[in-house]
Amino acid sequence: EEVRANTRAVTAAEVIANLTVQPDEIVLGAEPGPRDIVFTGTFEEVEDHFYAQEWSDGLPIVPPTMAKIEQFLSFTPRKPDEVLGVVLPASRAVTVWATAVNGVMAGCKPEYMPILVALAEAMCDPIYGVEHSGNTPGADTLIVLNGPIIKQLGFNYEQGALRDGFKPNTSVGRFWRLALRNMAGFLPHKTDKGCFGNTWRVVLAENEDALARIGWPSNAEDMGFKTGDNTVTITRMTGGDVMPSVTGATPELLMPYLADGVAKETGWEISFTVGGLTHGTLRPALVISPILAETIAKAGWSKAEVKRYLYDHARMPAGRVEVMMEKWTVFKITSLKHQVNLGKLSRDFAESDDPNRMVPIVTDPADFMVLVSGDPLRTNAYAFAHNGYLGFPVAKKITLPKDWEKRIAKG
Repeated sequence: EEVRANTRAVTAAEVIANLTVQPDEIVLGAEPGPRDIVFTGTFEEVEDHFYAQEWSDGLPIVPPTMAKIEQFLSFTPRKPDEVLGVVLPASRAVTVWATAVNGVMAGCKPEYMPILVALAEAMCDPIYGVEHSGNTPGADTLIVLNGPIIKQLGFNYEQGALRDGFKPNTSVGRFWRLALRNMAGFLPHKTDKGCFGNTWRVVLAENEDALARIGWPSNAEDMGFKTGDNTVTITRMTGGDVMPSVTGATPELLMPYLADGVAKETGWEISFTVGGLTHGTLRPALVISPILAETIAKAGWSKAEVKRYLYDHARMPAGRVEVMMEKWTVFKITSLKHQVNLGKLSRDFAESDDPNRMVPIVTDPADFMVLVSGDPLRTNAYAFAHNGYLGFPVAKKITLPKDWEKRIAKG
């Protein structure tokens, strides 16, 4: 009754007014050019001005002076005015110059610039879907870094992974949030409609030494590159939780706890798997510490076998999935069996009519992201819930300047 009353008394009148009343002309002020000096003043005055213009995330920024921007640009072979893409909601061009500006503001060092350019390219990739970054669940991006550049620039990949306090991981993670604000145009209470929101995440760098010891491919290889390539991967996560004290000397003892943690982290996100929102775009992530990975690998398990185990055991009751879709979130699918009959899901989702049967949370074992990072001697793991096609994983190779080795040696 409330919906009907508001539709008739409020919504209908506003729709008619929008269709029939000529709005007042609005004159938009010209945006400053890329190389315009937008403000001069003390450090505090610059901070206040940038915050008032909504160019700052509320934390102190490094003023992007021309000299600092030029330092960043010297670390990429790309032209400053090169357009990497045009992104919503602001329909702004993402340029190499703007990437450098936001990198300076975030507190990055100039030598991080190749990573920032790769991230900007990933932002422009339509497969990722940056236009969904302001959606109401407030999901935020996880950046995964691979390659020799991790050690060359001092990224943390051991104790304290995913915690701030390490300049490369922290400042590059903050760059992403500033880039969403200043290049894509996501502003809280305007175009960013996150009901609660996650803050930006520090970069997760994989422990490639541990991966090499056990013979597992890195995330770079999982994403279509070579292990050893410098790459960044972006993927939007709705949330995550830790699994501490994973005990056991064999995969058979370790994996049930890990699979349970992955399954519990996924709730309404199952709609990205079973057709409530899409079919098969859910990409949950499991981060395991090196000692866990080594214990599993010593038993002869490959990373693919870990993913297969998660597919077979990180499951939800079919009845819960259907209630979640049909009653709680109203992402209508009729039933899992109906989706199977339509050819949208495999028979794994309709092995019987028992509502207590356990069904997968993804459509393929390869959909799980398995990452190795964190304290080498702690038996902990971390599971992330994924935001489906509203932030699908995208990886880009990092292009280094020709004199890279010489430049970083001086640093």
